[in-house]
Amino acid sequence: MSTPSTAITHSRRGILTVLLGALFFSVSAIVIKLAAVEPITTATLRCAIAVPLLALLALREKSSHGALSGRNIWWSIAAGIALGIDYAAWTASIFKVGAGVSTVLLNFQVIVLPLLAWMFDKEPVSRRFKLAAPVMLLGIGMLGGLWGSSELGPEVLTGTALALLAGVGYGIYMFITRRTTRSGSSNIIQQLAWATASAGATTAVVGLFFGGLQFAEITPQAWALLIALAVVGQVIAWLLVHHGSANLSPSTTASLLLAQPVFALIIAAIVLAERPTAIQLLGAGLVVLAVAASHGLLSRRSDA
Repeated sequence: MSTPSTAITHSRRGILTVLLGALFFSVSAIVIKLAAVEPITTATLRCAIAVPLLALLALREKSSHGALSGRNIWWSIAAGIALGIDYAAWTASIFKVGAGVSTVLLNFQVIVLPLLAWMFDKEPVSRRFKLAAPVMLLGIGMLGGLWGSSELGPEVLTGTALALLAGVGYGIYMFITRRTTRSGSSNIIQQLAWATASAGATTAVVGLFFGGLQFAEITPQAWALLIALAVVGQVIAWLLVHHGSANLSPSTTASLLLAQPVFALIIAAIVLAERPTAIQLLGAGLVVLAVAASHGLLSRRSDA
């Protein structure tokens, strides 16, 4: 039987683990911009490089916990298609609105997920969500240049649209993954392996409509950055979040992941010298606050 002190230790460890995963996620956008490889190619290689490592980990999990059911394999593949759309759109948005802003906009998935749960699973939409959604949309508009567009330029509108499309894909991925987990599957690594392979195939197909994948001009330094992206941003980050959140409440995990866009804005300012405008910073703050409020993360009773 675990003692209260043991539970507190596990909780603290889980919090630190999820925060580390959020940090690695936020670093991904910076690595992508530093690599400077064509977006669809980057999205495809991010998954393709990660698949062999995930396959080895999945085989180990299979020997310990059994194989993933055929039904859940298909659900994981479907989730991966949504994730591939997310990666393709988000990677392109990074080069238009910056690593920090694109990561903030990606949090639109936190609005998409409850809407999908309401539409397909008849889960009620909370009052706080209804109140927070317009505030988040206002923040997104400020980030995307609907105000002060002469200062931000037309490219920002395209980048914002791509980042929001990525948020929709991410929300669908989270919705399908959530359903699979609720069905009783605990084979997280196998699910991630199938989803990653599916995402890579999806981005490769998308690339066919945009001139194909471009490998010829990838420099050795860019290859090193892409390998780091696959290992850190696709494998380690996801596994840290899944492992760390195992003993934490959903609202606690959600609040910790809000650190991701904050980390991204700070790191992008330091490493890439990205300087969002005052109105974009205000919009980023509104997005983060709206996401927190919509999930009751600003209330002490949110976990009750």
